[in-house]
Amino acid sequence: MNTKRPAEIPIALSEARRQLDHWRSQQPSKRTRLPEEFWRQAVDLAEEYGLNKTARALKVKYESLKKHLEQGVAKEEHSAKAQPEFIELLPAAIKPGAVECVLDWADGCGATVRMHMRGVGPSELSAVAGVFRSGCK
Repeated sequence: MNTKRPAEIPIALSEARRQLDHWRSQQPSKRTRLPEEFWRQAVDLAEEYGLNKTARALKVKYESLKKHLEQGVAKEEHSAKAQPEFIELLPAAIKPGAVECVLDWADGCGATVRMHMRGVGPSELSAVAGVFRSGCK
């Protein structure tokens, strides 16, 4: 006699499973790829309930869900690392001697420079920018 009770499936997982079952029943072929919208939802659920539980509840391959989860994390990390290409420095907002910054500069010729500056004012920053702008011929 099996005394194990079936595991309780959270409402969010059972609702996603119902939606997926409905979508699958509408497809002419069992080999139709799942839409990206579904994978985004599945990834969100996996982050909350775990990979194994989500894959089992939704009846998808564990490895496929894991791959989509890892791709989502990689995209988030990439977008978090995106740096602005242009920053406007307003002289009124910069107090002389109070600025500490790291300046990364790349010109059209392929030269790059990284400078850590402390205690500079707007005129010094402007002078440094002018030197770099005039460097590439």
